[in-house]
Amino acid sequence: MQRLVIEGEKRLVGEIEVHGAKNSALPLLAACVLSRGESCLHNCPKLTDVYAACRILSCLGCKCERQGDTVVVNTDGLDNFNVPDELMREMRSSIVFLGAILGRVGKCRLSFPGGCELGPRPIDMHISALKQMGAAIKEEHGTLECDVGNGLKGAKIVLSFPSVGATENIILAAVTAKGKTVIHNAAREPEICDLARFLNKCGAKIDGFGEDTISVQGVEKLYGCEYDVMPDRIVAATYLSAAASTCGELTLLHTRTEDIESVLPVFEQMGCSLYTYENKIYINARRGIKAVKTIRTMPFPGFPTDAQAVVMAALAKARGTSVMIENIFSNRFRHVDELVRMGADIKTEGKVAIIDGVKRLSGAKVRASDLRGGAALVVAALGAEGVTQISDIKYIDRGYEAIEQAFSSVGGTIKRVQ
Repeated sequence: MQRLVIEGEKRLVGEIEVHGAKNSALPLLAACVLSRGESCLHNCPKLTDVYAACRILSCLGCKCERQGDTVVVNTDGLDNFNVPDELMREMRSSIVFLGAILGRVGKCRLSFPGGCELGPRPIDMHISALKQMGAAIKEEHGTLECDVGNGLKGAKIVLSFPSVGATENIILAAVTAKGKTVIHNAAREPEICDLARFLNKCGAKIDGFGEDTISVQGVEKLYGCEYDVMPDRIVAATYLSAAASTCGELTLLHTRTEDIESVLPVFEQMGCSLYTYENKIYINARRGIKAVKTIRTMPFPGFPTDAQAVVMAALAKARGTSVMIENIFSNRFRHVDELVRMGADIKTEGKVAIIDGVKRLSGAKVRASDLRGGAALVVAALGAEGVTQISDIKYIDRGYEAIEQAFSSVGGTIKRVQ
């Protein structure tokens, strides 16, 4: 088992690159199933979730190989519609392959996905939408048996909640369906836009992405293309949080300011100096940080739930009391007990966390329980006195590419050990 060992209270200073987005790369890899021939995804991050998606593609009969920061997928050999249980359990986002496989093959067999346990993330909306489009779906012993019979057909679909996963699955199924599909109350996240732009470059006809109504006119076939995966906005929020935690001064390279416009004001309220440019963000937190009155997680364009834990870790040392309200997932405060072990003063009740800032955190032995919670422990450890050991870092590796190298490059003392 690997762990991270971090010697804290080292001010982070310098330039740090933001890698490609996990939450975009995974649906893009699934979308490759729909395209004939070869697709090249540049800026594709080296993450365990990405490797898991590549294994699913290989299992389906695709040829999938990495060349540096590029993943090349050739679907000419696609001859399978069954995704084994052990591959589905590796990541929650694996369910996005359902719409893509149905759109290409017309049949699909897979089990319920795995991933971080953040509370209920039901796939009822996915299944209901696909049924409206003509799919016959049966559940037997945790396995979904899906068949589209004479093909998927366009439909008017109204989502009860702007689910990112459901919106992605519907788009993937709709691009080669007969007729027009209209999605009302669709998710508006930047990753949805990235998926739509990629599919359009492959020959799809998708309009309205980035808004709450998306229309998809089905086409007969899609063909592979080259595409750059968007930068990871949650990794950017993590690096900003680490700068705040260490009273640091960082320039984040390869960013898109518009993707994190709901996050930047929080750091300004903390007292950080922020300057944004076309593809980089500068933050200076050398004067220390103060509390933020209230932060509420919301669907995009609101404050992202994935940034909640890392920002909380920074606020643990802020002057005053901050309030964090988690409106998306019911079990997303699992990192709090570990932060308290490091000396944080955080109390939770239901979906509310009260963070009373302390003057200092202390190094401790802690355990990551999920991806973003694990990243929050890294942020806290970088700003804490003494040495922190973080175990179960397999969760962190799902969404951060060599996190120890990234922070070491800007002055952090962090290493990965067996």
